[in-house]
Amino acid sequence: MFGWVQLVQSTDNSSGGVDFDMDPFVLFEDAPSSYAFFGVSPTLFDAPSRAEREPMAWLAHSFLAWTPLDQAQRHVLPVVGFSWGFDIDATGHIALRLAKPLTAAESDGHLPYLSTCYPAWEFDEWQAGAALPQ
Repeated sequence: MFGWVQLVQSTDNSSGGVDFDMDPFVLFEDAPSSYAFFGVSPTLFDAPSRAEREPMAWLAHSFLAWTPLDQAQRHVLPVVGFSWGFDIDATGHIALRLAKPLTAAESDGHLPYLSTCYPAWEFDEWQAGAALPQ
């Protein structure tokens, strides 16, 4: 089973666009897990919206990860990640940001924040080329 973890950096988030925040599925935002979607074939779906169309820069870092079920400690092991997003200018025009693969440094840069938000979980570093679970 796999799951999606998503963090968002937006000019309307808690840091004004300086840092990334968790982007949990609103129905489970109080759940003690970083996964927004989890299952046998989890699908990442996001449709960011706001009540007003104001100028904004919005960038997501999305990771497909897996958690071994045979270990006592809960782990999140990243498999693949990408960034995507959009910008809204002063006229309300939306410009999409092309999706691009995340680097190990971009992925690992989120580890301190994830560990602080979810202290009962361990978050592993990016393992480029690591074998997928069987």
